[in-house]
Amino acid sequence: MRIPAHSVCTAIRDDIIAGVFAQGSRLTEEPLARRYGVSRVPVREALRTLESEGFVVTRRHAGACVAEPTEREAADLLEIRTLLEPMGAAGAAQRRTDAHLKVLRGLVRLGQERVRRAQGEDLRSLGGWFHETLAQASGSVALTALLTQLGQKIVWMYTVEQPADPGEFWAECGAIAEAVARRDAERARFLTARHAERRTALYRLRNRAGVRALQHGVNTASGPH
Repeated sequence: MRIPAHSVCTAIRDDIIAGVFAQGSRLTEEPLARRYGVSRVPVREALRTLESEGFVVTRRHAGACVAEPTEREAADLLEIRTLLEPMGAAGAAQRRTDAHLKVLRGLVRLGQERVRRAQGEDLRSLGGWFHETLAQASGSVALTALLTQLGQKIVWMYTVEQPADPGEFWAECGAIAEAVARRDAERARFLTARHAERRTALYRLRNRAGVRALQHGVNTASGPH
């Protein structure tokens, strides 16, 4: 695999999130450089960035390793999201553009159509797109970046069950979109807070035990520590 040097950080992060590198496994510069077809310099820089994001830790005598978050740390991420998403929705109600609103309403219609046709395979990605658009509509680059990073970590640590009533899930999204359309910040905040709390109940910690540190026969880690 050969990728641009500036994309190394994204590639390693994506592989960590996907479980290609198991939690606790070592991340050694030279094998990683070979894996991605780059020199060791961008790999070293990427590992520093990923450490600042919480995906990587540096251990004495072991070097860079994939982080092993505790259950408390994982739970904190969901709690933080329940605080930030309502803030983003309120901001979206105040600063959304017509283009944002068009996308939000379009996603709601698409989600509801998928529910009616019992096409559940796309619902999770559509829901993620809805909440990403809601964050972007807030007009806050900092908040959007925080929610994006939270989302990446949550995908890494959790699996998500389908809601018992997908129709209710999308009805809630529709109500949020209409509050944003009416520029009713408090209503958008309230609805999103309730929606976030209900979504949290669907998350289950991912069991990474037994996940291979590497795939495709590439030896870039030495196993859990």
